[in-house]
Amino acid sequence: MLQVRDIRKAFHNNEVLKGVDFEVRKGDVVTILGPSGSGKTTLLRCMNFLEQADAGHLQFDEQQIDYAKVTGKEIKAIRKKTAFVFQNYNLFNNKTALENVTEGLIYGRGVAKEKAVEIGKKALDKVGLADRYDYYPSQLSGGQQQRVGIARAIAVEPEIILMDEPTSALDPELIGEVLAVIKQLAQEGKTMVIVTHEMQFAKEISTHVIFMADGNIVEEGSPSKIFYNPEKLRTRKFLQRVLPEAEYII
Repeated sequence: MLQVRDIRKAFHNNEVLKGVDFEVRKGDVVTILGPSGSGKTTLLRCMNFLEQADAGHLQFDEQQIDYAKVTGKEIKAIRKKTAFVFQNYNLFNNKTALENVTEGLIYGRGVAKEKAVEIGKKALDKVGLADRYDYYPSQLSGGQQQRVGIARAIAVEPEIILMDEPTSALDPELIGEVLAVIKQLAQEGKTMVIVTHEMQFAKEISTHVIFMADGNIVEEGSPSKIFYNPEKLRTRKFLQRVLPEAEYII
């Protein structure tokens, strides 16, 4: 469905992605783990051109893109197939929950307003916000705001949903409500790529796990392989830090 090959990105003299390869199949839930600064978020943002990679190739279905030569038309085509859920919600503060969901449908996809409202309400219903259509972000909890962000993503019916640490800005008691929505999407077969620090969540939801460090993919595989039988020393050290119960021999 989607393949990334030899993707590279530097900010000034700091090489953040050093030639990353991976692929996503339809129905996959790929979680990307790793320490801060490993390149996880940059990789995700390069996948739908919120960041412009310096080099590499992306194949999405039949569309093939050279990052060094990508055109505006190609970027627009990729963005129509993807949706992005941000760490910090990225909602319009002067618009209601429903307006935040319908904005992209009306102005980005050309959907008629009446139809967009119908789609937007269904999306908000799906994430448990049927009683919050007319609430502004300032009237919503962090968990509710993130659920609006997820509703906005699913409303456009993307082929892949990209999520950048969707619970990192939330208070601990609000994390569960957002994870429950994401689990529901996974159970429905939605294709997702998720950068997360929630290890237990990654164990439960993933079909494939990627561990990154220092701008490279160190190791990848099934959740059982990565969490219970990692091959690489760097992976084992990371898991021992974030999972106190881990008993890997270094």
